[in-house]
Amino acid sequence: MATETALSPSPGLRALKQAPAYRDDVTRWFMMAAVFWAIVGMLVGVVIAAQLTFPLLNLDLPWTSFGRLRPVHTSAVIFAFGGSMLIGTSFYIVQRTCRTRLFGGYAADFVFWGYQFFIVAAALSYVMGGSQSKEYAEPEWYLDLWLAIVWVTYLVVFLGTVIKRREPHIYISNWYFLAFIVTIAVLHIVNNLAVPVSFFGTKSYSLFAGVQDAMSQWWYGHNAVGFFLTAGFLAMMYYFVPKQAERPIWSYRLSIISFWSLIFIYIWAGPHHLHYTALPDWVQMLGMTFSVMLWMPSWASMVNGIMTVSGRWDRLRTDPILRFMIVAVAFYGMSTFEGPLMAIREVNGLSHYTDWTVGHVHSGALGWVGFICFGALYHIVPKLWGRAAVYSQGAIRVHFWLGTLGIVLYITAMWASGIMQGLMWRAHDSLGFLQYSFVETVAAMHPYYAIRTLGGLVFLSGAILMAWNLWMTIRVGEPAKADSPPLLQPAE
Repeated sequence: MATETALSPSPGLRALKQAPAYRDDVTRWFMMAAVFWAIVGMLVGVVIAAQLTFPLLNLDLPWTSFGRLRPVHTSAVIFAFGGSMLIGTSFYIVQRTCRTRLFGGYAADFVFWGYQFFIVAAALSYVMGGSQSKEYAEPEWYLDLWLAIVWVTYLVVFLGTVIKRREPHIYISNWYFLAFIVTIAVLHIVNNLAVPVSFFGTKSYSLFAGVQDAMSQWWYGHNAVGFFLTAGFLAMMYYFVPKQAERPIWSYRLSIISFWSLIFIYIWAGPHHLHYTALPDWVQMLGMTFSVMLWMPSWASMVNGIMTVSGRWDRLRTDPILRFMIVAVAFYGMSTFEGPLMAIREVNGLSHYTDWTVGHVHSGALGWVGFICFGALYHIVPKLWGRAAVYSQGAIRVHFWLGTLGIVLYITAMWASGIMQGLMWRAHDSLGFLQYSFVETVAAMHPYYAIRTLGGLVFLSGAILMAWNLWMTIRVGEPAKADSPPLLQPAE
């Protein structure tokens, strides 16, 4: 009897063996949706870039006009592609770092289907000509209300998983994900406060007006960049770079310091979008000052990500997935240097309303967000479908160079076009009159717009190659060797 007791597994071990598997089905759905929306969003982006280059492509159809397709493009690549990646990977990461199954049962399924419904409904709304006419072209009020319900459900699922964790430590990625989820909820709700004209109508009036509306819009707009396109993807970086490099984070203490610095500073930086406007000068100066301060926490994360590969630099030659991730971190560093630079009042006087801003946005969107998502997809898809590796390593290498070439063509064309625009707009002759008409500046931009279109097409071709590679991985990839049943593993 004593021998039986001594040889029997401990209660903790029995509980671990009886624990249910992680819920990875929702993550698989989000990854498939992300790849689909990436192709759709980038394709629409190439179409509208071609429309700007060759105006004859603006057909006499209201549904295909630039003004309606542009918000489809931005929403598809940011919220459909980027949002699906963030929600899907957050579900994957939080389970493994908390060593517990997703909280909420079917609530995670509701988050997926509710979010995809919102994306499709918003895209149809844009094409049909409906929006609130703000900078980010928010859809009608009832879709905003639906998204708020879905997003709060997402918060409940994620936070509930963290609360019931079986690992005492909360990994840094989960801090970033929580900041992203909570702040985006607050931004979305406050910025879209509106009074509908009728319950069954689509038209509504914002609670803000004039300079207050502009301030709330850029409080939302810049912090959507800060917490959706920065904090969320930093959470991905802090998980996938160490996993792919097979190294721990270079400095965990630095990751905590940079997290709290970034969260505190970023929320005040929005007014730098409103230099030389009716916004009070002290508010403009506040935005500029906090934007410059953002250099430090942003570069702290960049250094932390790159130095994680310290001692494994040779892997950048042989591992194209890690190459995607490290180049993404490098683009993050470049974009977070350029952003504070453009927030300085004197520089902003040249850059604002020009294509320089477009180049800056896309260096972050394509180089940072795009590349870290591509690296994460190549890392996670084989694991989710039980494959030993991605179907074609050669295709990953080709994708990397297509993506890099597309980014270089795009952002250099926009940088050159933007600086030229700013200089031509402020050029005066000896009598003090403007030296160039607006039409002359548009004509001068044409070759750069053609290069931008080519760059977008090259980048899109890389994404299509990735979609084929991942599809082949799922269909005919070599199965991974199953060393143990899919039970809960120790926190990764």
